[in-house]
Amino acid sequence: MPGGGSYNGPMISREPTLARLATAQASLLEPFGLTPAHLQKALSEIMSHGVDDADLYFQTTRSEGWSLEEGIVKTGSFSIDQGVGVRAVSGEKTAFAYSDDLSWDSLLDAARTVRTISGAGQSRKVRTPAAKVAKSRSLYDGLDPIATLDSTAKVALLEKVERLAKARDPRVVQVMAGLAAEHDVVLVARADGTLAADVRPLIRLSVTVIAEQNGRREMGSSGGGGRFGLAYFDDAMAAAYVEEAVSQALTNLESRPAPAGEMVVVLGSGWPGILLHEAVGHGLEGDFNRKGSSAFAGRIGQRVAAKGVTVLDDGTIADRRGSLNIDDEGHVSQRNVLIEDGILRGYIQDSMNARLMGVKPTGNGRRESYAHVPMPRMTNTYMLGGDKTPEEIVASIKKGLYATNFGGGQVDITSGKYVFSASQAYWVENGRIQYPVKGATLVGNGPESLTRVTMIGNDMKLDSGVGTCGKEGQSVPVGVGQPTLRIDGLTVGGTA
Repeated sequence: MPGGGSYNGPMISREPTLARLATAQASLLEPFGLTPAHLQKALSEIMSHGVDDADLYFQTTRSEGWSLEEGIVKTGSFSIDQGVGVRAVSGEKTAFAYSDDLSWDSLLDAARTVRTISGAGQSRKVRTPAAKVAKSRSLYDGLDPIATLDSTAKVALLEKVERLAKARDPRVVQVMAGLAAEHDVVLVARADGTLAADVRPLIRLSVTVIAEQNGRREMGSSGGGGRFGLAYFDDAMAAAYVEEAVSQALTNLESRPAPAGEMVVVLGSGWPGILLHEAVGHGLEGDFNRKGSSAFAGRIGQRVAAKGVTVLDDGTIADRRGSLNIDDEGHVSQRNVLIEDGILRGYIQDSMNARLMGVKPTGNGRRESYAHVPMPRMTNTYMLGGDKTPEEIVASIKKGLYATNFGGGQVDITSGKYVFSASQAYWVENGRIQYPVKGATLVGNGPESLTRVTMIGNDMKLDSGVGTCGKEGQSVPVGVGQPTLRIDGLTVGGTA
């Protein structure tokens, strides 16, 4: 500074999209002597064989996990994984190669391998497109959540969870708790010259308790997380998770065998949206609809659900587990209306299926890691609320089931048929909850179930941040949500 003074003005901050790109380049390119020019050269090698599209997906992931059981932190793990996935697309065909070696030689070798998918034969000269930075959102801080608590504090958090659970009720005989944190940096280079990057934190705390009474044992579980630091799990949050898990276990100790048959079923708000995700969401993914294998194929503009049913897939909600600044193809995440007031409006799309179906990508191209090909996947999928109170909806049941929590389930995309097990449910008569039941299984058809929605609650909420979705062997973090819903004429497989 002139005169030898110091500068005390505000720090000059970099625009978030450019800051993330700089972080990704510093982590994934510079240590290996790579530049954006190298990436474009590799893509030009692929495109020179007449393929329709190509991209490079660089990723480095640092993961840490801790677990407590029987009062002891039994496992602690830390891992680093990094590499690049190289893809070429020709028509409906995809060629894919990946490597954990980020050298130029390895990248060029992968590019020359995947370009053989095209039958173009001789290579042709292609124009190198101008470099451009993709748009992106700023939905979460790019912090490293692993560093937001030291190891001693992480162990203390798990021990606190156990203490709280044991103190809550003497019937709690076993507590299992897990803490996970991940810092993910990705860089996408597309054939059109686009560069995109994201820095993704992700944390999760899970609590499972077993309660025993008169020789009978029952389980309860809870937890949550999102894209932020571990300070999120403060005393109040830990206590809330423990309370939910213990209450569920104690309620299940009093449960009776579930009745079976066709009946009115009321689904609670929040996590029961997992049924919507499985029974409806997967059927709205572009690949299944392009191939005609979904029950929703060819039905855009048609009524597929009862009036009042509006379903969204929204990757733009701040800090949510399923949210993304960009998807794994470099497209900005979006808020997509899939069903509006019962009418089918659109599908979830990645680049390839969007191109083949003549529509735009919806920001839903996702992959588990650099070692996997992208495909259309959900982000945060939920149904909007209605105008009824949860109490009104439960009071409307003459005889039926009120399911407030779910375990596992599965769906057949082609037929839309699903099977779901309720982990917490109640038998209701004349508008009053009678007793908790165990062993209730919901059996139905996703598209058909949507037409049987007769009451929609005003209590829409998202889950606490625990969802993981599997498809074709790939797992990705997702969110679900819904209001309290009354569905008439569902089949319940019970134990009574």
